[in-house]
Amino acid sequence: MASRRTTQAPRAPARATTRARSKGATRVGHEQVRRDACTTLAIEIRNAIARVALDRPDVHNAFDERLIAELTDALTALDRAPEVRAVVLLGAGRSFCAGADLNWMRRTASYGKQENLADARALARLLARLAGLSKPTIARVHGNVFGGGVGLVACCDIAIGAQDAVFALSEAKLGLVPATIGPYVVEAIGARQARRYFVTAERFTAAEAYRIGLLHDMVPLEQLDTRINEVLGALLLAGPRAQAEAKSLVRRIAHRPIDAKVIEATAQHIATLRASAEGREGIAAFLGKRPAAWVRAAPAVDDDDPPRSP
Repeated sequence: MASRRTTQAPRAPARATTRARSKGATRVGHEQVRRDACTTLAIEIRNAIARVALDRPDVHNAFDERLIAELTDALTALDRAPEVRAVVLLGAGRSFCAGADLNWMRRTASYGKQENLADARALARLLARLAGLSKPTIARVHGNVFGGGVGLVACCDIAIGAQDAVFALSEAKLGLVPATIGPYVVEAIGARQARRYFVTAERFTAAEAYRIGLLHDMVPLEQLDTRINEVLGALLLAGPRAQAEAKSLVRRIAHRPIDAKVIEATAQHIATLRASAEGREGIAAFLGKRPAAWVRAAPAVDDDDPPRSP
């Protein structure tokens, strides 16, 4: 395992912790995560990292319409908060996310087409918001990861899982399909693997999730937070604008032919960034053999400050 210190930035005083629970809403910068009480999430911001926990451990963090709405609002606010450099998505208790809540499913069973469409669009907006976040996202994966929970993992930039995590795209067993999560899961694991797991709805292990590309890293549960902090340390060394632009670049060029339009667009892109304030600072720091301004300003992340599950 790598050394405990994962950035060279000097340690900054710990920032005040911000949490969102049923007693009140969370403010991020000047923006409120949700006007009413946030009851399905636990949000903590410390050392430039936002830790967003699905906080319904009694139902293995299964989601319903309220969790979908609150998580969408929270991600929107965090993406606009200048003090937040990265977002870790995790689950409280024994599971990451077991998919749809049974009571929610019972309610939707009585919905007409228009109500079901509105419900599905809300989930689609959440997934698009998470996948399109301008800041790096990490899924901290453990326990049960079923249905929509797999979609959340696939939407994150980086997915790090415990060896005992169990996955399933179980919709076909209910006579349904993983439609809203489908584009993100197919992007993560490829069409060939999706064709298998979409139709069998069988469970698969963390080792299989790692093999097919759903997980980037797989470690013992007791090492999960250590590995996540190593990745967070690496993230804090990179320029925040560069990270946002890198994510945008991947979305623009993935699965496109390398034609004249792509070649010109990429040339224009790097030329713009070289002339930007962040680009000039990064190059000057490299040539001057000193940390860049964003590294000097960032607090260190180490194993003494893990993104613990609530």
